[in-house]
Amino acid sequence: MLDLRVRRVDADGVGLVVLGSDRVVDVLFDGRRIWSFWVRRDTEPGRGAARPVRTVGWPPAMRPHLSGTGSVTLRDHVSGADVWSGEVRFTDDDRRVDFVDRQGHPIALDKANRFSPVFSERTAADLDPLLDAMTELLEVLAGAGVAAFPAYGTLLGAVREGDFLGHDSDADLGYVSSRSNPVDVIRESFELQRVVAAAGYRTYRYSGLAFRVDVVEADGATRFLDVFGGFLDGGRLYLMGEVGTPFERDWLLPLGTVSLRGRDYPAPARPEKLLEAMYGPSWKVPDPAFKFETPRETTEVLNQWFRGTGHARRDWERRAAQRRRRPVPKGSSALAKQLRRGEAEGTTVLDVGAGRGRDALWLARQGFPTTAYDFAPRGLEKARRTARRRDLPLEVRALNLDEWRWVLSEGARMSRAGDGPRAMLARHVLDATDELGRQSLGRLASMTLRGGGRLYVQTWTGKGRGGAGLVPVRTKQVQKLVERHGGTVLDVSESPGGGSDGGKGSVGRVVAQWR
Repeated sequence: MLDLRVRRVDADGVGLVVLGSDRVVDVLFDGRRIWSFWVRRDTEPGRGAARPVRTVGWPPAMRPHLSGTGSVTLRDHVSGADVWSGEVRFTDDDRRVDFVDRQGHPIALDKANRFSPVFSERTAADLDPLLDAMTELLEVLAGAGVAAFPAYGTLLGAVREGDFLGHDSDADLGYVSSRSNPVDVIRESFELQRVVAAAGYRTYRYSGLAFRVDVVEADGATRFLDVFGGFLDGGRLYLMGEVGTPFERDWLLPLGTVSLRGRDYPAPARPEKLLEAMYGPSWKVPDPAFKFETPRETTEVLNQWFRGTGHARRDWERRAAQRRRRPVPKGSSALAKQLRRGEAEGTTVLDVGAGRGRDALWLARQGFPTTAYDFAPRGLEKARRTARRRDLPLEVRALNLDEWRWVLSEGARMSRAGDGPRAMLARHVLDATDELGRQSLGRLASMTLRGGGRLYVQTWTGKGRGGAGLVPVRTKQVQKLVERHGGTVLDVSESPGGGSDGGKGSVGRVVAQWR
């Protein structure tokens, strides 16, 4: 193509000269689309003599896969014309670059630059359970008084192609509540989640107005089916998580139908109006590199109403996804060693904010039955599998400190889980959450440690450089938190950076007890 010339494709990324307008280019390995990018939007201009050449690096999620040699093709997404093709040696390893998950499923980057078994790689038999689940969930939601329909990428694929979008990796349902107050629609969303769970599905809450349903496909792969709530107020439609726009009720109701892979599903009366609200006026043009450009005021109002329960969750989940292939780090933190010295063998340990599970796995090896909690629990999968393989007493559970229902229900469950000594480990939790999360940890400790259990806390106190995402929490703040929730402080210490944990910031530790 005369207006797009590729200068290099190598281990660092792609360099190209763009003379024409912006466009989407697919990156294929051995004929499979793995990634897509816009040649202007997603690239950086060169400097000096290299100024005409624009460059884009490989996404971080791709880099662990780029070992050995691969056959790479750059292809214009809309026209299908090949822009460049050739063999690329990324490392000296004697192997072919491959993109598969642990189960051997072909994977590609979705619109969020996360690796998933995208729809283009799945067979009809693989996808039938997802279609069946969509049908059943729509019936379950209808039975609860909600008229739901395919939304976002699922609606776009059905209207534009009669199929799932090949580069998409999950399915979406949406509904517009008959209620118009944010508090009422939140309560309704929680009610719907309970109804769906009672129907036998495993669920996971994203925010006050969105939750997901896990669907197991024919070959055992798990596909996410997201349920987004919305409501009309003052002539505006708010639909979690990207829509806040003027909208007419008769564009939604009465529902019509749309065909998806040969099956009929309910759809808004004028689906093109909703698709324009979601994707803009160019929704008819395929764009596997699409990025939502939600107006700031819409994002802010949705955050204020509905997203208070997910402080920095996206960052933590992205970090967990990027590290999922790495082994669990060996050894333990100094705080875990302190807990081991202070507690009798056999004490039940609650490791809150367990991260990748290093301390939890180590404590289980030392003879402490351990529950590892995290609100991005996918990061604990490798620790869980290791514990199962070695018959270690480790359980993994999801916990969101910003959601009272979760904290109170887990606290009640553990308080009735039997007698025996307990201890709680909270290493860099109070300094990684918000004020609600800090108070929730205090409440959880007071519910689960009554009768002599001890809490072991470590925070960055503000001197030196703290870890990514941490905010300073001084030991005096921790002491006040403990006392507010009925605990007694037993020990307080502070040390400068560069200690046994390898950090560069000052570290405070507090041990407290609930009698």
